[in-house]
Amino acid sequence: MTYKVWALRLVVTLVVLVAGIGGFNYWMDPMWMYGGAHEFNDVQDTINERQQKTNRIKFQPFSVDTLLIGSSRSTYIDQHEFEGMEVYNYSVANMSVQEYESYIAFAKENSKKEIKTVIIGLDFFKSSLDQSKQPISIYPYAKTLDEPFVRWKNIISYDLTRYSFYNFKASIKDEPEFVRTYDRHNVASTIRLSEEEAEEELQKKVEKFKTTFYGNYQYNPNYKKILQNIKDKNPDTEFIVFTTPISEPLFQALIDSGAYPHYEKWLSEIIDVFGSVYNFMDINTVTKDTSNYFDGHHFYPEVGTMIAHRISMDNPPDVPPDFGKIVTGTSR
Repeated sequence: MTYKVWALRLVVTLVVLVAGIGGFNYWMDPMWMYGGAHEFNDVQDTINERQQKTNRIKFQPFSVDTLLIGSSRSTYIDQHEFEGMEVYNYSVANMSVQEYESYIAFAKENSKKEIKTVIIGLDFFKSSLDQSKQPISIYPYAKTLDEPFVRWKNIISYDLTRYSFYNFKASIKDEPEFVRTYDRHNVASTIRLSEEEAEEELQKKVEKFKTTFYGNYQYNPNYKKILQNIKDKNPDTEFIVFTTPISEPLFQALIDSGAYPHYEKWLSEIIDVFGSVYNFMDINTVTKDTSNYFDGHHFYPEVGTMIAHRISMDNPPDVPPDFGKIVTGTSR
């Protein structure tokens, strides 16, 4: 074999290998850039929700009339369960209230339809100064998407290939494999814990919230101003606001930690800005049942479905009457 023949075969082999890796990553699409959907990529790991969901808006057909934003708790609400609304669930892990305005703006900029309604999920512990003081925006993630060849320059990267392989294996099993698993329709699910495992996770969260979030709680004095800015920047938008439900033991930890007056102030300021709020966070039929949660503050998707139905339907039969009471200025 001559040197030229050997070199040609090497080049061909490398080209085939690179093309194969790139083709596999395109087919699996773990960062939601290309839009392909099939039985071998229908179980998707949460790699970076901010980037994945933003990629989906930017590079795939995006035409909705309603936006849902919130933290990881709100990710477990199925966007397809809202009656009479075309919803995109743009909720991501650890979202700060400071981020909401930029998420709304980016979605509106890229939707072919006018987004007339924004549904906002608010978490009480995220109203603390520690959790809401930093000015955060989606645009550091979004601005990179305008760079030339952004969808293709990492198509053969090691990390992308690793994620593709994980999703491929999980999709073959065809069951939730990760703490938060997505399908190709932006619907999240999670692993089901045993009663003993869920109880252990609950106790861990109660202790964490007592020491980390409630124990040294300081209300952000600018919280109301942040909410008002969201509303002022979107004067023609209908806002539907709800509080995310936590289990009764976690709510009791809030009371025991002396944070209840801050909770009342938080509700009052939400109502002052938006006029009303669906309060799912109080003690009710759903929050009393700890089996609705896998760690005491993240609920299972069926609870998310009840939230969607309460917000979008009149007297939904599958929702307990005391779950999601509308609180207004006159009903405080």
